[in-house]
Amino acid sequence: MRYTQFGETDLEVSKIAFGTWQFGGEWGSTDEQELEGAIRKALNLGINFFDTAQGYGFGAAEQVLGKALGPELKERRESVALATKGGLRMDESEGLVRDSSPQWLRQGVEDSLRYLGTDYIDLYQIHWPDPDTPFSETAGALEEMVTEGKIRYVGASNFDAEQMSEFERTRKLDGLQPPYHLFRREIERDILPYCERNGVGVLVYGPLAHGLLSGKMSQDTQLDEDDWRAGSPLFQGENFRRNLEKVDELKQFAAERGLTVAQVAVAWTLANPAVDVAIVGGRRPDHIEGTAPAGEVELSDENLSRIDEIMQDAVSVGGPSPEGGVEAGEI
Repeated sequence: MRYTQFGETDLEVSKIAFGTWQFGGEWGSTDEQELEGAIRKALNLGINFFDTAQGYGFGAAEQVLGKALGPELKERRESVALATKGGLRMDESEGLVRDSSPQWLRQGVEDSLRYLGTDYIDLYQIHWPDPDTPFSETAGALEEMVTEGKIRYVGASNFDAEQMSEFERTRKLDGLQPPYHLFRREIERDILPYCERNGVGVLVYGPLAHGLLSGKMSQDTQLDEDDWRAGSPLFQGENFRRNLEKVDELKQFAAERGLTVAQVAVAWTLANPAVDVAIVGGRRPDHIEGTAPAGEVELSDENLSRIDEIMQDAVSVGGPSPEGGVEAGEI
């Protein structure tokens, strides 16, 4: 496993982070023992960076992660880096809403500390920009909690360059967590250049296109009704068929180099010099065992050019995540 300094922080983290989005219930049913086993396997493979969120089951994912990392959090806290996210709230009438108000963020941090079983969070991220709360209020509240020692660094998720710039008028952003994979590259235009210019660490999510680039899907793949992907156009009809053809070409490319398509997909995101870390999830130990080696893969310029050729005419995806709008054409 390769390691890197995350942005301008003093966090030395693995190039692969273990993500827990799948623990919150949006991906179908899970087995807690297998989830904990996957986390322990990640540790054994050299992963020391773990990403979760308040909104992943509102305590469900954070509790599983805290329990699995219990020995490290109690005895060797500095051996692991914990990233979590806040700023989402369940409302009885409106459902899931964005709330980055100082009061809700403080409650979220306190809840996350309790669920994780730790005294501090290494990287606390705003899950989505909240249009109803000024960034200055959000940034000020987070800076207060940095001063108090509850969080070490401040990040954002799903922010664009303009939103990051506005946030940074009050407080520097230490990290950004955007979506990025071979079928979704819009962050290359403005977001990644902004992060590179301003020393914002980048940990990308969804490098496997939420399973599409795992190499395990086919035309016959049936997703559970409670899996969010079942309602996404990226996993339906002609879009799905066309992109599976691209995955098949990538499989052949990977096999010729002694790799899996999943390893190539993750390594491709890490080949961008603005990207520090790629988040990879897994509900079973064998899931992370198959993708973690991507942290050691370095693709040559020739390999990257060939991948671009393969991806010509793929169906790209954009808009809010989980993946929503798709459009045909070159990416």
